[in-house]
Amino acid sequence: MKVQKWTLGLATVGLVTLPSLVRAEEKASSVMTALSSTTLSGYVDTSMQWDLGTGNGHPPPFAYNTSKQDGFNVNVVKITLEKPLDEGQWAAGYKIDLALGPDGATPAGAGGSLGAGAAGTFPIKEAYVVVRAPVGNGLDFKIGRFNSIIGYESFDSASNPNYTRSYGYSIEPTEHTGVLASYQCNKLVSFSAGIANTATTLGLNTRSTRAESAKTYLASVAVTAPDDWGAVAGSSLYAGVIDGFGSANEDQSNLYFGATLNTPVKGLKVGASYDYVEHLGFGGATPRPTGRAYAAYASFQATEKLSLHGRLEYGEGYTALTVSRDIFAWTGTVQYDLWKNVLSRLELRWDHACDGSPAFGGTTPASAPTKKNNVMAVANFVYKF
Repeated sequence: MKVQKWTLGLATVGLVTLPSLVRAEEKASSVMTALSSTTLSGYVDTSMQWDLGTGNGHPPPFAYNTSKQDGFNVNVVKITLEKPLDEGQWAAGYKIDLALGPDGATPAGAGGSLGAGAAGTFPIKEAYVVVRAPVGNGLDFKIGRFNSIIGYESFDSASNPNYTRSYGYSIEPTEHTGVLASYQCNKLVSFSAGIANTATTLGLNTRSTRAESAKTYLASVAVTAPDDWGAVAGSSLYAGVIDGFGSANEDQSNLYFGATLNTPVKGLKVGASYDYVEHLGFGGATPRPTGRAYAAYASFQATEKLSLHGRLEYGEGYTALTVSRDIFAWTGTVQYDLWKNVLSRLELRWDHACDGSPAFGGTTPASAPTKKNNVMAVANFVYKF
C-alpha cells in the first residue's frame, strides 16, 4: 500500500488509522468509481466588436447580436461534465452543459424566450441521461434537455465556420426537453426521432399551455458518402423536421436541409443549408410571417494553423427575432491558431436590407432605423479546456 506523507502524519497523531486506510484502498467507493470516467471540459468565449458608422439601436437581428456593438464582450463561459457511452450493450452516461454569460441567457432568436432564470433554466444548456438498449447496432436514448436536432451551426461558436450566427440558425429552436432516440444503421445512414415539451426554446420543463397533451415531435436522417467515393468521401446530407406548440396560440413547424461536401481541392470544403419556419395562429391569434433562410459555406485549410471561412446568406420573411424583412449577408473569417488551446479569428460581416428601406442603425430601439447597410468587424478569442 502506498500512503502519502501527510496521511502518515495524520496517523501518527491518531486522526486516522492505517488499517482503515487499507480497507478504503481495497474497495473504492461507488461515487469515485462513477466519477472516474467523467470528463471536464469547456471554454471561455470573448470578443471585440466594432460596427462602422453611428447608431446601434437596430443591430442586424441574428442570434446573440444584442448589446455587443462597439465594445468588449464576454460572450459565454461553458462548463461541461460528461460521461459518454462506452461500447457495452447496456451502456449509460450523462452530460451537463452550464452556459454562463449573456449568450447562455439570451434567446437564440425566433426559437423562443429563454432568459436568465426562465423557469429554472439558467444556466443549464443541456442536462440529460443517455442510455443504450441492445437493439440491432444499439438504440441510444437521451432523456432530459438536449440540443436541437436541426441546423448547420451550433451554439458553440468555436465549432462553427464563422463567429457570428446565420439567419438560418436564428429561426431554429436550440434546445428541447424530452426524449430523443438515435440509431446508427451503418457507417452511412443514421436516424433520430423524439418527443419534447415545446417546439421553441423555452425554460426548463416548460410546457405548452395550449393543451395538457400538446407535445412537439422531432425527426432527422443523416447520410454520409462511403470511403470509396474518392474525393467526396465523408461528405454528408442531413434533413430534419420539428413540429409542435411553442405557446398557447401558436403552432410552429421547422424544416431543415443541409449538406457538407469534401472537394478534390485539398483542404477545401463547401456546404449549404435551407431553413423554413411556419407559424400557425389559433384562438384568434395572428400568425407571424413564414420565414426562409438560405446559406452557402466555404472553408479552406490553408496551413496547419491558418484557415479561411466564408458564408453567403439570404433571409426572407421572418428572418430572425421579431423582424419581418428580407436581408442579404456576407461573412468572411480568418482563423489563425497561434496559441495552444486558443481559437483566434478576425471576422468581417456585411448585412444589407433588400427591400430598400432602412433596417439598421438608429439611436434607440424605439427610434426609426437609419441605415440600409451594416458593416461590422469582430475579433474573437476562445480558450478551450
